[in-house]
Amino acid sequence: MTPESGPVTPSPDLAPTPDRSTTLTVGGMTCAACVGRVEKKLGRLDGVAASVNLATGRATVSHPVAVSVTDLISTVEAAGFTAQLHEPAPEPAPEDGLPPTGHQDGQDARDVPETAGPQDAPDDGARTERYRLPAVALLSLPVLVLSMVPGWQFRNWQWLCFVLAAPVAVWGAAPFHTRALRGLRHGAATMDTLVSLGVAASFLWSTYALFLGGAGAPGMTMPFSLLPTAGDGTAHVYLEAAVGVPLFVLAGRRMEARARRGTGAALRALANLAAKDVVVRTPDRMGVPPLERSREWGRRIPVSRLRTGDHFLVRPGERVATDGTVVEGSSALDLSLISGESRPVEVGPGAAVVGGAVNSGGLLEVRADAVGADTQLARITKLVEDAQTGKTKVQRLADAVAAVFVPAVLTVSVSVLGFWLGAGAEPQAAITAAVAVLVVACPCALGLATPTALLAATGRGAQLGILVRGPEALERLRRIDTVVLDKTGTLTTGRMSVTALTARTGGLDAATALRLAATVEQGSEHPLARAVTTYADEQQPDQPLPPVADFGATPGHGVRGTADGRRVEVTRPGDLTGLPAPLPDAVHTAEAAGHTAVLVTVDGTPEAVLAIGDTLRPDSYRAVDRLRRLGLRPVLATGDRAATARAVAGHLAITEVHAEARPEEKAALVTTLKEQGGRVAVVGDGVNDAAALALADLGIAMGSGTDAAIGAADVTLVREDLQAIADAVHLARRTLGTIRGNLVWAFGYNLVTLPLAAVGLLSPMPAAAAMSASSLLVVGNSLRLRVWRPGGGAGTSARRPHRPRAQARWETR
Repeated sequence: MTPESGPVTPSPDLAPTPDRSTTLTVGGMTCAACVGRVEKKLGRLDGVAASVNLATGRATVSHPVAVSVTDLISTVEAAGFTAQLHEPAPEPAPEDGLPPTGHQDGQDARDVPETAGPQDAPDDGARTERYRLPAVALLSLPVLVLSMVPGWQFRNWQWLCFVLAAPVAVWGAAPFHTRALRGLRHGAATMDTLVSLGVAASFLWSTYALFLGGAGAPGMTMPFSLLPTAGDGTAHVYLEAAVGVPLFVLAGRRMEARARRGTGAALRALANLAAKDVVVRTPDRMGVPPLERSREWGRRIPVSRLRTGDHFLVRPGERVATDGTVVEGSSALDLSLISGESRPVEVGPGAAVVGGAVNSGGLLEVRADAVGADTQLARITKLVEDAQTGKTKVQRLADAVAAVFVPAVLTVSVSVLGFWLGAGAEPQAAITAAVAVLVVACPCALGLATPTALLAATGRGAQLGILVRGPEALERLRRIDTVVLDKTGTLTTGRMSVTALTARTGGLDAATALRLAATVEQGSEHPLARAVTTYADEQQPDQPLPPVADFGATPGHGVRGTADGRRVEVTRPGDLTGLPAPLPDAVHTAEAAGHTAVLVTVDGTPEAVLAIGDTLRPDSYRAVDRLRRLGLRPVLATGDRAATARAVAGHLAITEVHAEARPEEKAALVTTLKEQGGRVAVVGDGVNDAAALALADLGIAMGSGTDAAIGAADVTLVREDLQAIADAVHLARRTLGTIRGNLVWAFGYNLVTLPLAAVGLLSPMPAAAAMSASSLLVVGNSLRLRVWRPGGGAGTSARRPHRPRAQARWETR
């Protein structure tokens, strides 16, 4: 038996630390160089470490208490960007003249639920500049058409193009000029610096050509070519580059912003699952049965004013307002958008419900058990947001490259200009090559390679009931080769019941032994303990259990305490030698039936044996089979006796079994497997699994497990489906593959196009189009993860797995 003892250990992310974590919304970032600059500036503060995400526009900052949020914001603003504290939406104003809490004056208010969607980073191309793009397009299109089609070049066409191009180069490209100047004041060069210089150089050269270089002569025509051409004695105008660069970059950023917003759609959908208001029971309606007079039962208030202990109504078609327990009524709840569970879940009085679930049946009265940030939906949303702010190791390398990328491009551009002029080339050819180098460079793709993929993957994972703590967990999940599986609540449903009770001859009667055992088991939350207490309530409904004194527990062994003045222990049977009859036979009978045998000892004397049964999850065989076909090695580690453990392993075709394993032995097993070169993941759900989960390369907790197990895990499976383990591995492999593909494209694009531009084989206008397309391709590749479906992937055999022989009840640990 594996009971839990003492208070639940808080998860690591909630444990108090000397540092604070603050999330800032940063505006004005356009490329990976901006990310590097913000991180560098914040990192110069004593004790401060920052991780900035370009896709979400957020900076997660760890800082000492001595460094205030105002200091952080001032530092970001001093770097040339805007910053504000990232906060959830404010609580709605009170209604009906009630205080904000909805309770008596003086009662403490709880946290406001995090129902607001994530704040999107300010994006000049998508929001404040939404009217700039149409105007730029209207002015630019005639210039592009006339420059590209020589047959349409009428007399003095070039002057019309100049008049149209001037506002584009000055006003249309103003956001780039403004940010470039702002960066210059702070000694920084970004993507906007490259665009600004490219536009300015193209327009100024064209101005020189028109006024001083002979290109303004009436009747002048200019052939169009995607490649720079040899001069004919007349300076060419590059007004098409002066308008094409801002047009393509503005359009690219508009589409990029929409695509990036699409990668976060799953997170916004999670936030939108929360109900906005709820009908609560008021004191004057306490005697009105909700199922008879629901309209007069209470009043509707904002969910933010709901408090723990309040009773609220859930009508058919409505969402459950918060986590709670059904008090009256029965219905079926749709949890598909929260946990990925496709089948409706039947609930009735005493059943737990989750906020955000859709009531698809009858009327329910629910008692609120958790509100605000304590609800499962809020925790899921927070976990997904935290996962999206992290970075993979390869992305940190990309950010380091991007930090020096823009200065390097500026150096190359100046060098190209000097080389071509020194080699005797015409000035316009030298300037064309230098401008093409400036325009074609794309640090944006480097900065977006990982964040956009993480946004899409973590959001998709949340939809499938797979919550990942961060990119580091994804990297480890992709590389695991060994999976250690617990049994109770993992391979089995965890819903156990007492199947037999055998008392020793001449000792306590069965009813007394059961009552004493159930009294002690009240102090444990283990599934076996719940089975014993439930059985006692069923057998002795009119005899409430007395409180237990001196309660203690030994994980992996059992519980002990004082009940009715007698010392009671409920433990594993251990060595059967010396047990009075018929207890040894009862233990053997339970094991033969695949049940758990629990020994009840009173005042040092073995008095009874309880047989407790559980069932394997219906999908256990298929889940283990999928893990094996993914190339993973399944290992069963359980506290059960060897006979039952081997029976379960045989049913699931698991060849490596470790039975009667205490928590420290499970942890030692993980250490041994790692020393043998394995990359180990542990799947568990109880306190007895917490040590192994923490020691493993990757910990996977079942969502129905304890807080201690979930807190020690890197991945939490909200969906009550063991196949989610294989889905998580598939998703991790697909995500890391997408990130690698993004980075290969981002690096490869610059390695190919920069030399082409430097040697004069790429003119500025197609260079600008290529630069915009580079970022769009990276974002588009990441967007494919939004529609990823589990069940496929490499290594999936076409054959159908063998079906389990029969649904059976098993001894569980």
